[in-house]
Amino acid sequence: MKITICDDSIKDLLKIEKLLLKYKTMYPDREFAVEKFSDPSRLFQKISEGQLTDIYILDMLMPGRTGIDLGNLIRKSGQENVIIYITASDDYALDAYAVRAVRYLLKPVDEYKFYEALDYALSYTKIKTESMYLIKTKTGLQQIPYSKIEYIESVSRKQEVHLSDGVIIESLFIRKSFEEETREASGRRNFLQIHKSFIVNLDYVKQLTPDSIIMNSGKRLPVSKAKAAKVKREYLLFVSEKYK
Repeated sequence: MKITICDDSIKDLLKIEKLLLKYKTMYPDREFAVEKFSDPSRLFQKISEGQLTDIYILDMLMPGRTGIDLGNLIRKSGQENVIIYITASDDYALDAYAVRAVRYLLKPVDEYKFYEALDYALSYTKIKTESMYLIKTKTGLQQIPYSKIEYIESVSRKQEVHLSDGVIIESLFIRKSFEEETREASGRRNFLQIHKSFIVNLDYVKQLTPDSIIMNSGKRLPVSKAKAAKVKREYLLFVSEKYK
């Protein structure tokens, strides 16, 4: 992930970079690279050539090209890149709204508000780019972020997708086997079939016992005898890779 800062004030540019580096130290799992521009015309040229980044932190008032000029160009690309405006004046909030900026912060930048804006921007970008699990329901085809799935269960020839917030999404009757219907999910690094009727997201596993898995939600799911050795091996490998 890449974050681009553009501010004609070198002092303000370096201050934002410093805040980003501090944020990176606070949350080392949130990886991103930082690119800086003090000349908005250079950034305008780069965007014009189709070289876009994930998140833009833009000063509103700059010589030659304003933050709104840059924002409009980003939106004309057809991409939903995240835009955060930082400015010395609150006179341009409506202009920021017109280019769908996620935040409009006043100088001097408040650290707490800046980090809140960055939290939102990173979360938005993750959801936007994240792979989705597709499931046919009574209301149509639904897309579910894999990161929100705690486990998938086969119940009476239907899939029940259990989400981390407690919501359960039920599919229409499945024509193929549970294994075939969920092959894409079970093929992902953090998803594991532990029983003929259950696939779990290992990110939400709290504890492994000889014959079951306990999820963060407290739900205890059975591990079949035939899969017990593989489940233990895959779970321990996942944990070791995650925390090494």
